[in-house]
Amino acid sequence: MQSISSLDEFHHIISQEPAVLFYCSTATCGVCTSIKPKIIKLMNEEFPKMKLFYIDIEALPELRGQLSVYSVPAILGFFNGKELIREARNFGIMELAGKIDRYYGMLFE
Repeated sequence: MQSISSLDEFHHIISQEPAVLFYCSTATCGVCTSIKPKIIKLMNEEFPKMKLFYIDIEALPELRGQLSVYSVPAILGFFNGKELIREARNFGIMELAGKIDRYYGMLFE
């Protein structure tokens, strides 16, 4: 999982990649730390063609405001440059997988 370091990098990724998932959290979030490996495993096993990136929203307050991410963990899924998935705070991994699969299947299969 690569980290995003600027708002420009974020916009560049969205414009270049057909499918991207952003995992937004903070370094001090205990729940975020426990869910992160599950998200990585899900993406590697089920959705290998979709890129996964990490956003530390404490380090990038301008991105937090731009994306309206005010609670963590937050998952943002972009397909062809459009945000189609948004999950925050309380969500299930299998529920997230179902949402990703819907758009992933249309784009890659």
